[in-house]
Amino acid sequence: MYANALPIAAYRAAVALDEPFQPAIGHDRDQRSAGLVREALGLLSDDPVAVRAGLRPGAAGRLDDAAARRLLRAVLTLREPGPLPSGTDRVLDALMSGESLARDTTDAASLPTIRHTFPHTTYRAADCTALWQGDITTLGADAVVNAANSALLGCFAPMHPCIDNAIHAAAGPRLRADCHTIMTRQGHPEPTGTAKITRGYHLPARYVLHTVGPIVDGPLRPAHDRALAASYRACLDLATEVDGLRTVAFCGIGTGVFGYPKKPAARTALDSVADWLEAHPGRLDRVIFNVYADNDHAAYAHALTEGTPSR
Repeated sequence: MYANALPIAAYRAAVALDEPFQPAIGHDRDQRSAGLVREALGLLSDDPVAVRAGLRPGAAGRLDDAAARRLLRAVLTLREPGPLPSGTDRVLDALMSGESLARDTTDAASLPTIRHTFPHTTYRAADCTALWQGDITTLGADAVVNAANSALLGCFAPMHPCIDNAIHAAAGPRLRADCHTIMTRQGHPEPTGTAKITRGYHLPARYVLHTVGPIVDGPLRPAHDRALAASYRACLDLATEVDGLRTVAFCGIGTGVFGYPKKPAARTALDSVADWLEAHPGRLDRVIFNVYADNDHAAYAHALTEGTPSR
């Protein structure tokens, strides 16, 4: 870990990391989500960011349910970290708790190992890792990894297709508030190849590991590979500092909008995790490589069969 990255001991208590999340639900759990969405929009209507998101007086009443929910997501995405208007926490908790319960969740412990999925692979960590294609915000792992930017506050572009946006939208605004608390204490952007941890709030995962991977704008260089490997190690090292954290699910750090080519990224991910697991036998029960698109899955499949990591 970089010397200037804030250690977990310096923010653990400030974000109540070791306290189970208890939603501040002050509404009937059976209340229709559409009503909760409109109630939340009403509470947020005086927020300066609301107009930028398109929330004008009476606007919510003219929208259908799906459009109203997208508008609420846009307001929360654009909103800087800070206290919500009185009562908003309770309404959002009721809404997001209901949405979480209604969403199909995949148990990380039930996923087949890479050994089972690719029986002929020579991958060293095949018995304690899994490759899973799906939405990471529905995965019931102890911790999921977020590919963050150096501000570590999430994505501020409404409906942007990045993993940072998806995780913050599913977890709720407390996630951004915790990240802001951590970054205020650190006092500078998050270095590449380091990690922070927060609670997962309305995600099925109890924790989120936030890491900044390398940005590739041009030819792929050895320094990119070293930085990407450092991100994987930093997340796994940090996971060991939380009691009971036994399963970690990685997204494709550095790929997508950050430009890291998918095939070499998959090889680095597989090698880095295998190296770490060999150095820390028995510390984690399962590490999951999460992919979403078909070409992401193909990159891992290629590395596990034709291009099996051998380092």
